[in-house]
Amino acid sequence: MSRNLANPPHVPGPREGRPETVAVVALGANLGDRDGTIRAAAERIARLPLVSDVRLSPLHETVALTVDGPDPDAPGYVNAVALITTRLAPSILLGMLHAIEDENGRERHERWGDRTLDLDLIAYGEETSTDPHVMLPHPRAFERLFVLEPWLDLDPDAVLPGHGRVAALAAELRRRERG
Repeated sequence: MSRNLANPPHVPGPREGRPETVAVVALGANLGDRDGTIRAAAERIARLPLVSDVRLSPLHETVALTVDGPDPDAPGYVNAVALITTRLAPSILLGMLHAIEDENGRERHERWGDRTLDLDLIAYGEETSTDPHVMLPHPRAFERLFVLEPWLDLDPDAVLPGHGRVAALAAELRRRERG
């Protein structure tokens, strides 16, 4: 049996990769070595494949936020934001962030409960998504100073897609807090 090799099957060439995008990730911890955990998580993110840069904001100490609102009696949080330059798709990045949480002993017993590490994908470039598995931007980011303020430390001109300038959002939240 012979094969005609004059017309071999078409084999597609390599696909063009996803362009680099800056993703915004919020980091938080209120159990254990909070500062060390946040810094180690940022270092771990920097070692992910297709991540070329991670910039971590200064750390901010904040009051714990529970389902019922701020709880000054609960262990306080250390929060930060990282700007991550990556070619990972948002869903893959989010899955890897969840794996890093698991590596740090994250347990999901109660919504907004105490945690060793919380990593939230806040924004991924200008992308928007209503997919319940990867909502972009994060649906509550615009109302959280513990996300907006560290983000402003890194990028004073930041814009939260669909909500506007981060500086204006933070100013409005501070105004509301003062009453």
